[in-house]
Amino acid sequence: MTPLLPPIPGTIGETTEDTLLDGRVRLRQPLQGLRAGLDAVLLAAAIPARPGQVILEGGCGTGAVFLCLLARQPDLHILAIEREPALAALARHNAALNGVADRVTVLTGDIADRRLLRDQPRPHHACANPPYWPGGTAPPLRLRAEATHAGTGPLLEDWATALATPLAQKGTVTFVLPAGRFSEAATALRDARCAGIALLPLWSRTGQPARRILIQARRLSRQPDHLHPGLTLHDSGGWTEAATAILRDAAPLKLR
Repeated sequence: MTPLLPPIPGTIGETTEDTLLDGRVRLRQPLQGLRAGLDAVLLAAAIPARPGQVILEGGCGTGAVFLCLLARQPDLHILAIEREPALAALARHNAALNGVADRVTVLTGDIADRRLLRDQPRPHHACANPPYWPGGTAPPLRLRAEATHAGTGPLLEDWATALATPLAQKGTVTFVLPAGRFSEAATALRDARCAGIALLPLWSRTGQPARRILIQARRLSRQPDHLHPGLTLHDSGGWTEAATAILRDAAPLKLR
C-alpha cells in the first residue's frame, strides 16, 4: 500500500494507490471502507470472456474486478454500474489510470433500474460481488456497510434478475459470495431463468471448510448443474501454485 494520497475531485476522502495481479492493475481506493483484494481477482478470473464481448458488472466499486478482467482479456467493453457517485467517479479515474477508459462505461445508479442499460449494447456475461449478508449488524463506515450488508438495498434475487435479464442467450452470471449463501444464490439464479449452475468452493487450506464460493449460471441454458472440485488457496509454503497463477499471472479460473 502506498502512502496516503490527496482526494480525487468528485470521489471520497483520502486514498491509497495499490496494485493487483503483480502490478498489472493500479488501483486508487479509499483509505476507509471496504478495500478490494482477493474476491475481486477471483471473480474476474472466473468470467469466461472472449475477445470483443461486452461484460456487465453490478456494484463495481472502485473498478477492481473489471480492471483485473481487462488485464487478462484486453479486447472487451465493460458496462459497470455503481450506485455511489463517489465510487463511480473513482472507478472512472482508475479506468483512466490503467489506460482503459475507452473500453469502460461506468453508469451511476441502481442495478434494478433497467433504464440505465437502455442505450447500451447487450452484454454477453455479467458478474457481481454483492453485499455479503441481507441483515445483521453492519460496520460503522457507511460505504463499507453498504458493500457488506444489503440493508434496504437490492436482495440477492434482485441482483440475479438485474444481471441476467439483459444478457444474450447462454450468457453467464457469476457471483462471489460467502459459502453459506450458495443455496440462496442457486435459487435466485434459477428464478432469473438461469440454469447449468456451476459451484466452485474456495478452500483457505486443505481440510478446512470453504468460506467463499464462486457460483455461475447460464441464461436460458439446459446444461446440468456442476460441482467443481474447488480451489485451495494456501499450503504450508504460502499461496498454492494454482492460486499464484490466478493472483499473480492473471490465469483464468474455469468453472466448467
